[in-house]
Amino acid sequence: MSAHPEKFKLSEWIFTTDHKRIGIMYLIGSIAAFCVAGLMAILIRIEQSSLGPTLASDAITAGDQYNQWLYFHGAAMILGFLIPGLTGFAANYFLPLMIGARDVAFPRINALSVWLFLSGIFVALLGFVIPDAPDIMWTGYPPYSLLTGGNTAFYVFTVHLLGFASILGAVNFLVTVIYMRAPGMGWNQLSMFVWSTVTAFVIQLVFVPVLAAAVTMLLFDKYLGTHFFDPSAGGDVLLYQNLFWFYSHPAVYVILLPALGILYEIVATFSKNPIFNYKAAVYGGMWGVVLISGEVWVHHLYVSGMPNWIRIGQMISTLLISLPVGLLAVSLFGTLYRGAITFELPMKYAISCLFLFLVGGLTGIPLALTALTLHLSETSFVHAHFHYIMGIFAAFSVFAGVYYWFPKMTGKMYDEKLGTIGFWLNFIGVNLTFIPLFKIGVEGMPRRYWNYEMFPQFEIWHMVALFGALFILSGMSLTIFNWVYSAWKGEISIDNPWRSKSLEWTHTVNPPGPGNFLKDVEVSSDWTPYDYGK
Repeated sequence: MSAHPEKFKLSEWIFTTDHKRIGIMYLIGSIAAFCVAGLMAILIRIEQSSLGPTLASDAITAGDQYNQWLYFHGAAMILGFLIPGLTGFAANYFLPLMIGARDVAFPRINALSVWLFLSGIFVALLGFVIPDAPDIMWTGYPPYSLLTGGNTAFYVFTVHLLGFASILGAVNFLVTVIYMRAPGMGWNQLSMFVWSTVTAFVIQLVFVPVLAAAVTMLLFDKYLGTHFFDPSAGGDVLLYQNLFWFYSHPAVYVILLPALGILYEIVATFSKNPIFNYKAAVYGGMWGVVLISGEVWVHHLYVSGMPNWIRIGQMISTLLISLPVGLLAVSLFGTLYRGAITFELPMKYAISCLFLFLVGGLTGIPLALTALTLHLSETSFVHAHFHYIMGIFAAFSVFAGVYYWFPKMTGKMYDEKLGTIGFWLNFIGVNLTFIPLFKIGVEGMPRRYWNYEMFPQFEIWHMVALFGALFILSGMSLTIFNWVYSAWKGEISIDNPWRSKSLEWTHTVNPPGPGNFLKDVEVSSDWTPYDYGK
């Protein structure tokens, strides 16, 4: 039990610089964004479940509503849930604990970052009530965003707020890891989650300014009369797409790497095995992803105008990044080998993530090949692949992490039976939703179409996807209820229920108090956070 029982005081949370409380605030904000994104997904699935307008009385209204739902779903899921949930919540709460630090390097900057993030979520939610809401998907592509796309400035402001929060967090945590590790802790003794967040923050620092520049140029074109993306005045409409994806494909790895980092902690703990091929996974896998991540963005533009030699070069670099990602996958599966595996709820989610990762990775190969992606581009096949490899995979990783660290954060145990029911509803629902989209995508179902009367044969599969989405809605509702109820009424947890070897479990109480550790942490030269072999 915690040695630091506290009464809730709102003012202490508002003005806190405690990295653990900031992590919880990131979690609350990201789950709120997830709920909004999920609601939008349900509306999208209902609208597509039948031919013609479903939730609106006419085609114009249906199209406008559908575009707004797509905007909120994409922006809230990626910028509001996945990136903040992984690099905001998990990194804030657990990275300092994992390296034996009593705090982060810049506590006040850390507090500023979470309030910028929460402000971004609040501003995005205002889109439901302002009369001129953004209508530009989550990508903001011109010329639509310049000519008809509603309140583009609102979209740009939201991206700027969330982007500044990411940059501040990246600087803070990179400095924390470099300078505030416990005495005796070398680079090869870092937890895999710490390495994964370090590499993700390096990508953020390099590429977030590119996205900021792109949306700022968009703002200038629409409201100040510049012509960066206006071909009639010497601009190039494809310049925005190149800038956007030059950030947004590396952003896939900003999500992928910390998600894998969480899985490493869970798989090692519940297999009671050291990490298989630790150095190869870190230096070849994670840093290999960082090295190649900026060279693969053009595969998002294969069907736009470009010389064929660029398509071939980008196909090679896109396939090349499967090598470091493959090293990470082999390391994860190898950690399971001959382990004393137990299947508590975090491990169930982790194993399901390995399946999702495998399906998403294998379906990504045809999208990297120029000859195939010319057919598959802008179809529902891309939609399904994207959700398997990033959207659902990373979401399940966040859920696995919340369940894994739930006793650490709350001092309570979650309800295993309720959580397991929620897990199976989620897992069945995900596959029921997205496997049909692979099929109809190969057969030509376009992405982002609210109406598909030219493809009436696809209606039955959209109906199946709707049933899958309702399964997910039920599972996610049970999951969130389980967290809230268990944090309030759950059984008291012992300090290290999983018998982990990592510092956040072995050197702190549940939940950790101010200063994290009861005494300063110092580790020996042969210590590792995965010391299960001795």
